[in-house]
Amino acid sequence: MIDLLKVLDQTKAVAEEAGAFIRKERQFFDVKNVELKGLNDLVSYVDKQAEMMIVEKLSEILPEADFITEEGTGQTDGKDYTWIIDPLDGTTNFIHGLPIFSVSIGLRHLDEIVMGVVYEINFHECFYAVKDHGAFCNGKPITVSNVKNLSESLIATGFPYSAFSQIDVYLDVLKELMRKCHGVRRLGSAAIDLCYVACGRVDGFFEYDLKPYDVAAGALIVKEAGGAVNDFRQGDNYLFGKEILATNGHIHQEFDNLLQDIWRE
Repeated sequence: MIDLLKVLDQTKAVAEEAGAFIRKERQFFDVKNVELKGLNDLVSYVDKQAEMMIVEKLSEILPEADFITEEGTGQTDGKDYTWIIDPLDGTTNFIHGLPIFSVSIGLRHLDEIVMGVVYEINFHECFYAVKDHGAFCNGKPITVSNVKNLSESLIATGFPYSAFSQIDVYLDVLKELMRKCHGVRRLGSAAIDLCYVACGRVDGFFEYDLKPYDVAAGALIVKEAGGAVNDFRQGDNYLFGKEILATNGHIHQEFDNLLQDIWRE
């Protein structure tokens, strides 16, 4: 039986080491090193080297695990455990010298996320959770906010950068939120958006066209902090379904109803 709490401590160290590498590289980073994977989908040697570093070290910690990674490092052989890794969530922010960007590492056992670590590199904040053990940031317990109504909430989101087929309905959701909440923020790292829901800095987060490595760690941290997470259809396919709604739980039904009224295929 794997000791997840021991694995957590080791994983936090890996995330922070990768974060230190990314932070150091940012000091001398040249935009000429940017590559284009797709429309507005940017990557650099920093993403790739950080991912290789993380995969190598996690392979030593848990040799019996597969990998799902943004840059394709590591193998998938149908094992019971799977690491789900974004080595640099917020690459566009990193390239332009803007905080926020992060390292995100989730661990899935069979079909369930059982551990999540998100390290915000600029502010040295390490958010983490193990299933049924609560959520923490830098050693202190965190919980979602106590805001009860959408009208009193602050919402985070992410803007689509290539999947524009649903941009009109997305803007319709934004219009309603602008009328019904304190404000909408776009930070640039879905992993951090989720962690900010978990610690109460924002009260809800929604985004579409996401990948498993964007949300695996953060979604568990939200749930362990007392929040609620689902896809846009009130289901639980947020890991591979490319869309997620996460809230403090108190505003979840109201936010969910808003999405149900507006969102369509």
